[in-house]
Amino acid sequence: MKEDNSLFVLDTSAILAYIEDEDGAEDVEELLIKAENKKVFVYVPFITLTEVFYISMEEKGEKEAFKRVHLIQSLAVGIVESSESITLTAGKLKATNRISFADAYIAAISKELNAVLVHKDPEFENVRPPLKQYKLPYKPKRGK
Repeated sequence: MKEDNSLFVLDTSAILAYIEDEDGAEDVEELLIKAENKKVFVYVPFITLTEVFYISMEEKGEKEAFKRVHLIQSLAVGIVESSESITLTAGKLKATNRISFADAYIAAISKELNAVLVHKDPEFENVRPPLKQYKLPYKPKRGK
């Protein structure tokens, strides 16, 4: 992965791609290695921990959900909590774009940090104002 920036935010889809070894996992791993070597800074939004936990709990059970959250916390990433500024930016993004509540926070954190959002979620493509993005390979649509 070529960086035009040294700040990256990992969307839930990027984290799950890494954990589940989906297409794009190697790009996320490369970023995490660079973060460990202090060549880039990688951030994970607080709400991504929630999403990883509930998705994993639904699909793999509570024990695996806790394991995955602990894995994320052990990586060379900064966990970004909310702030008044992030909350207001997320609210504005949610009000003016067709994105989920969680994605509004993830996009807001990317904007606040002026970071590249790493994801495999087409919902981010049409966010206005545009985000800096690195798109991992999208999952094929079901039935195609």
